[in-house]
Amino acid sequence: MSRINETHDLARRSWVDSANMAATDFPIQNLPFGVFRPKDTGDRFRGGIAIGDRILDLAKVSESGAFSGELREALSACAGETLNPFMAMGAKVHSLVRREMSKALSVGAAEQKQLSTCLVAQADAEYTLPASIGDYTDFYTSVHHATNVGRLFRPDNPLMPNYKWVPIGYHGRSSTIRVSGHVLARPLGQTLAAGKTEPELVPSRRLDYELELGIFIGTGNPMGTGVAIDAAEDHIFGVCLLNDWSARDIQAWEYQPLGPFLSKNFATTISPWIVTLEALAPFRTQWTRPETDPRPLPYLASARVSEDGAFDIRLEVAIETEKMRSAGRSAAVVTSTSYKHAYWAMAQLVAHHTVNGCELRPGDLLGTGTLSGPTAGEEGALLESTEGGKKPILLPDGETRTFLEDGDAVAIRGWCEREGYVRIGLGQVVGRVASPAR
Repeated sequence: MSRINETHDLARRSWVDSANMAATDFPIQNLPFGVFRPKDTGDRFRGGIAIGDRILDLAKVSESGAFSGELREALSACAGETLNPFMAMGAKVHSLVRREMSKALSVGAAEQKQLSTCLVAQADAEYTLPASIGDYTDFYTSVHHATNVGRLFRPDNPLMPNYKWVPIGYHGRSSTIRVSGHVLARPLGQTLAAGKTEPELVPSRRLDYELELGIFIGTGNPMGTGVAIDAAEDHIFGVCLLNDWSARDIQAWEYQPLGPFLSKNFATTISPWIVTLEALAPFRTQWTRPETDPRPLPYLASARVSEDGAFDIRLEVAIETEKMRSAGRSAAVVTSTSYKHAYWAMAQLVAHHTVNGCELRPGDLLGTGTLSGPTAGEEGALLESTEGGKKPILLPDGETRTFLEDGDAVAIRGWCEREGYVRIGLGQVVGRVASPAR
């Protein structure tokens, strides 16, 4: 059964002119969801859909009287300060809203006059988290990242024996997730310096970014009941960009035997817009792994996932130093890769997370873990690209970095392109490092 429908039509154009520009992240074929309010107004936050350089205010749309029945009820669920009630309505309702808004925003739509009063310029908006995130789980889905990092510590045996059998993950901290634009204080923590016998409490000297995608859960599952692999994507609301900041020196001292703690829970930054899996349908690709690798256990195996359970989402990371900013120079791209290289698919993450009866709830967030590709220049973290700090990267203005310095800003961008379909984007997530909090 094809996942492509009329909302992906290459010829579809919007009466919002900026949505028809080739470079936009948000053409009418995308229509991602987020939560915003006009800047400097003190208004409450509410749900919106990105279209070109505008936002369709779904609270105003709900009140406009342009729609009725199930559609109006769904739009009303987007009118509050989080999208959780809308997420809980399920994939069919999410698709209904996206389809009907696509029609209403198309050239010649009868609703143009009413909806034109419901638009806000993105430049005039501020954003908050799109959902109340009850729980956050970070996975480790990139075999290239796992191998690169493992090789730093175990050159002869970089991968742990369980990696190719089980999606590795740990529970993160939802209270420190922030939306793009956040300025984070360099974290403090215990570290053990080389040649020392006692640790000290110091600001992290090896602060790093992690290039990831975030996966938002839509409908949840009852506790004690797992989600079958072929039903897993029905429980996914959509994806965003995610930077899971990491203090590598703090992590090296604290991670045994229970894994990272203060080195990971101080900040996670996400992009404001959630792109639905329906919008990403044209950019699906085969999920594969080498023939010599183990076959997934039955609860993680699916012909449908193998056929098109991976997504070719192009990803890049750029660093802007304080010196670049002062000189008005552009940020330097230091990584370019694709999500298609992930070893485990989205559906497998949901199936594994719930196989033991764990309850997922609307608005829960899953991180893919650092996404790296198979070749040089596709490393998803400085830990990899600098080989643990041994080989600094050279920036275009002559500066070097092994790890992030105060004043550095990190921008992650994501987009999809394929012949015969309109380019769609995920926007960007930006975070800047500040001096340690005192």
